[in-house]
Amino acid sequence: MLLEIRDGTVSRGGKTVLERFSFDIKGTEHAAIVGRNGAGKTTLLEVIAGTRELDADEKNPGSGLFRSRAFTVGMLHQTAVSDPELTVEEAMRTAILSGKPEDFRWSEERFAEEQRYDKMFTRFGFAKEDKQKKLGAFSGGEQIKIALIRLLLAEPDVLVLDEPTNHLDLAAVEWLEQYLREYRKAVVMVSHDRYFIDQVADVVWEVTHGRVVRYPGNYTQYRAAKAARYKRQLAAWRRQQEEIARQDELIEKFRHKPKKAKFARSRKKMLERMTRIEKPDMDDAVIHTGEILPARPGSKWVLECEHLKIGYEKSQPVKELSFRLRRGQKVGIIGPNGTGKSTFLKTVAGLLQPLAGKVSLGAHIDLAYFDQMTAGKVLEETAAAGSTGIELPTDTAEFSGADAAASGSPARVSSKMPERLNVIEYFHSRFPSLTGKEVRTILAGFLFTGRDLGTPVDSLSGGEKSRLVLATLLQSRPNFLVLDEPTNNMDIPAKETLESLFREYKGTILFVSHDRYFLSEVADALLIFEQGDQPVMYHPFGYRHYEERRRREMNGDPAVTRTAEDERLIADLRAVPKGESHRLREIPTEEAALDWRFHLCRMEIDQAEERVQQEEEALGEMMEPAWNTEVSYAEDSDNIEPDITLNDVHPTIAEYLETPSSEKDPRILAQQKRLEDANQKLTETLLVWYDLWLETH
Repeated sequence: MLLEIRDGTVSRGGKTVLERFSFDIKGTEHAAIVGRNGAGKTTLLEVIAGTRELDADEKNPGSGLFRSRAFTVGMLHQTAVSDPELTVEEAMRTAILSGKPEDFRWSEERFAEEQRYDKMFTRFGFAKEDKQKKLGAFSGGEQIKIALIRLLLAEPDVLVLDEPTNHLDLAAVEWLEQYLREYRKAVVMVSHDRYFIDQVADVVWEVTHGRVVRYPGNYTQYRAAKAARYKRQLAAWRRQQEEIARQDELIEKFRHKPKKAKFARSRKKMLERMTRIEKPDMDDAVIHTGEILPARPGSKWVLECEHLKIGYEKSQPVKELSFRLRRGQKVGIIGPNGTGKSTFLKTVAGLLQPLAGKVSLGAHIDLAYFDQMTAGKVLEETAAAGSTGIELPTDTAEFSGADAAASGSPARVSSKMPERLNVIEYFHSRFPSLTGKEVRTILAGFLFTGRDLGTPVDSLSGGEKSRLVLATLLQSRPNFLVLDEPTNNMDIPAKETLESLFREYKGTILFVSHDRYFLSEVADALLIFEQGDQPVMYHPFGYRHYEERRRREMNGDPAVTRTAEDERLIADLRAVPKGESHRLREIPTEEAALDWRFHLCRMEIDQAEERVQQEEEALGEMMEPAWNTEVSYAEDSDNIEPDITLNDVHPTIAEYLETPSSEKDPRILAQQKRLEDANQKLTETLLVWYDLWLETH
C-alpha cells in the first residue's frame, strides 16, 4: 500500500469538507474519485498530492496520512501554467531531464524520451512549429494540455489528474485512455467522463456527505454495486424501524401495568442500547423503470432519405446519404464537429430544406425536436408572472399527438420558454389539464423538487433549462424524438436520469451526442459522419460494439471482414421463415412465380448454412487431437485439480484463430480459409434474397 489516510478530516475556510474519512492507494491501482460538484473531490486530490494538509487531531493519534515509502507524485491542475515565459521546448526539456543523472543528458534514453514527447505533442492536436511558442501564448485549454504532456513525460509514481479529458478531442481522449491503461504506476483521477472512467479505473471512490466510500471495479460496476448497497441498507433500516415500532407498542401497552412494568423498562433499555441504522440517502439520479409510450405508434418506417444532400449552399453540400429509420430504433449520430450532424437533424425536422434528394416522414409520425441552442432561448413576448392558466402565443405552443393528428402535420415541440414564469408554472401552463400533484410528480422525475419548482425559468442554468424542455417534450408524447446534444451542460445524475427515460421510451429516437457513455446506454445503432467526402456509415449495433470492432480492425483482426450493413442484413435474414409446403387456396400465376423464386433463394440459403456448419465442425475436429493430448496429460498429473475443464488446458478456437499465421498448422489454415469462403457464400445468398425482397415490397 503506497498511501493510506486514516480518520482524516479536511477543512476549507473554517468549513469541514471531509470528516473522519479513510482512503488508500494500493500498488499500481487506477482509482477514480466521483461525487457531486462541491463534495470535496478536488480537495481530496490536493491532500494526496501533498498540497493540502489534513486537520490536526490530537484526540486521535492513530489518524493521519501514512506512506509506505518515498515516492513521487505529479498532479494535473485545472489552472494556467506558472511559467508563461518558457517556450514549450524548454518546458518539455525540463520535464524530461527532471530527476535524471547527468549522463542521461547524452544517452539514447533521452533521445527515445524526446521522440515520445514529439508523438504526444502532435497527438494532442499541436503543430510541430508550436514547440517554439511561449506557454503564455496558448489558450487556457491548450496550456492544460501542455501541462498534461509534461506530467506524462515525468512518469510519477502516483499520477493525480483533475478532469484530464477537458479540452481534448475524441481522438486525444482515446489515446489517453490507452496510455493510462498501460501505465504501470498508480493513477488517481477526477473526471465527469463516465466512459473514460470505465476504460481506465479499476476502483472507484465516491465522495458523499463528507465521507469517502470505496467500490471495486469501473464506473458501471460502481453504479451496480451502489444500487445493490442502497437496496440492502434500505431493507435493513425498514426492518429495524418495524422492530422499534413493535417494541414501542409493547412498552406503551405494559408500562402502566404493575406486573409488566419491569418488562416494559427492560424493553426500553434495549431500545436505548440499540445501534440505530441510518436511513440511506436516495440516489441523486431518478432511475425510471416504467414504459413511456407515445400517444400513437406511427407507421413501421419512421424516416426515409433517398440520395439526400444536406447543407446550406447547393454548390457545396455537406453530405449525401440514403437511410431508413424503423419504428422503435434509437440511432445515435457520431463524428467530428463540422461533418453535418446537426445539419442533418435540422433537415429531418424540417428546419432546413434539402439541397437535393428526398426526405420524408412516415404516416402518423409526431416529431419532436430539441437542439443545442433553443433550450436557452426565451420568448420575445413573455406571459404575465405568477399565472398558471395563461395562454401562450400560438406560434410557440407545442403540438400534442392529438393536435398533430388533426392537422396532418408532424408534431414539433418548441423549447422556447417565457422568462418570468417559474418552473412549475411554465410546465403547468403547457399542460393545464394536469392536477398540481401530477405536475409535481412529473417534474420530480426530471430532478425538479422542493425549492427548484419555484425557481424562475430565466434563472435556471443551461442544464436545468434543457431538463425542463425535455420534460415538456416527453409529456407531449411524440413518437419520434430528434435530439441534438440533449445532455450538454448536465451533471451526471441528470444524464443518468435521461438515460433511464430514453431506455424506457418506446418510440423512435435520432440523436447527436459526444457523450460516449450516454451513447452506449441509449443507442442501439449508429450513424458515423466522417470528415471530407467520406460517406456516412451505418453501424447496426451499440457504441460499445462499435468501439470493440474499431479496435479489432486497427489490430488487423481477420474476423472483422464484413461491412456493418452486411452484418445487420445477416442478423435479420437468418430469421427468414421457410416457405410453406402447401397452400389451401389457389394463387395467381405471378404470385406463384414469385413464390418459386423465393423458394429457390431459401434452398440456396439452407445449403449455404449447412456448408458453414460442416466447415465449422471440420475445423473443430482438426483441433480436437491437440485438445485430447493436453487433457489426457492433465488427467494423469497429480498436481491438477480433479474438476479441471478443457478450457483450463487449451485455448478456445477463437483464441487459436487470433494467434499469428506462422504459428498455425497449415491444414488448419486451409480449413479456416474454407470456412471463410463458406461464410462469404452465405452472405451473398442472403443479399440475393434481400434484393428480391426489395423488388416486391
